[in-house]
Amino acid sequence: MIARLLSALSAALCLLLAACASPPLRGTGDLGVVIERARGSVQIVEQSARRSLGRVDGLGDLSHASVVFSRDGRYAYVFGRDGGLSQVDVLSQRLVKRVMQAGNSIGGAISSDGRIVAAQNYQPGGVKLFDADTLELLAEVSTGGSKVVGLADLPGNRFAFSLFEAGEIWLIDASQPRAPQVTRYPNIGRQPYDGLASQDGRHYLAGLYGEDGLALLDTWQPEQGVRRILNGYGRGRAALPVYKMPHLRGWSLAGDYAFLPAIGHHQVLIADRRSWQEVARVPVHGQPVFVMAEPGGRRVWVNFAFPHNDTVQVIDVPSRQIVATLKPGRAILHMEFTARGDAVWLSSRDDNRLTVIDTATLNTIAELDAEQPSGIFFTWRAQRMGM
Repeated sequence: MIARLLSALSAALCLLLAACASPPLRGTGDLGVVIERARGSVQIVEQSARRSLGRVDGLGDLSHASVVFSRDGRYAYVFGRDGGLSQVDVLSQRLVKRVMQAGNSIGGAISSDGRIVAAQNYQPGGVKLFDADTLELLAEVSTGGSKVVGLADLPGNRFAFSLFEAGEIWLIDASQPRAPQVTRYPNIGRQPYDGLASQDGRHYLAGLYGEDGLALLDTWQPEQGVRRILNGYGRGRAALPVYKMPHLRGWSLAGDYAFLPAIGHHQVLIADRRSWQEVARVPVHGQPVFVMAEPGGRRVWVNFAFPHNDTVQVIDVPSRQIVATLKPGRAILHMEFTARGDAVWLSSRDDNRLTVIDTATLNTIAELDAEQPSGIFFTWRAQRMGM
């Protein structure tokens, strides 16, 4: 009798200790990762509680880094400047696997079925396709040494990207990932520097650094080829020195309009998404870097290049007027909205701080320590195209 009682107590104690040792069960939808560029780490954060949960080190050179997520939001794939591709488990807060896949990489994408991770490379150029579970190399698409920019996912396990030196847009059909098919669109303009895909996957838009204008591909009607839009938006005005290249992403699309940074000018360009004709310009505080629409599309937030990178401005979409100018910190490098837009998180590199702002009141509601933070990436991206 005593032996059975001791055995039962021992079993209960083991279960209790195991429960204490195991992390609590939770989903991933309220999580995110923040790039800490100086130490080569990502900080894992919880959005609702506005707190840090942990840190994962050993991710290499993150001076320019981006992140995509697995379909379930559990794994973050981190693309580093040194060509490293890292798979991070955001629940267990650990580095699962890391491969050195290029000499210089600035971003990537994940396929519509979540099985293929694609890395875009500066050095030696080209795009590499990896198995999302194992990071096994599936295929490599050579671009003849031209830098790859603006890689974006499209429906049907396709990817679009631009070539900086070659001045082309390429589409990859990766439905057979070990034998991808490539369609090339040449002569799109000089030096495409970034690209975005609309959230329905229909349009791919490449910004041009070498001339005033953008290149547009309608993926529903690819036989029509690439057409130019917003030609000559800077005509007759001398461009200012460009201290930081602007960024294009799908979140700069708000309702019927696209809000786009003007290179070398203190302006945000507005184009009608049906005709892709310019409809207005908004004078802003400095040279815009990110032009990001709130999830509801009512307002657009803009941050700026040096020396105006301590400022963020908010544009009201219906009136096309600036309705707020904020000074949330030094060197605001990135902004990220919560999935439904109740708050926006901002990284202040020079203050070693994350600032969380209530989008309804524009008041600061939280601040978190971070070591030279840059990109902020929330797991809701796992369910969006063009992210």
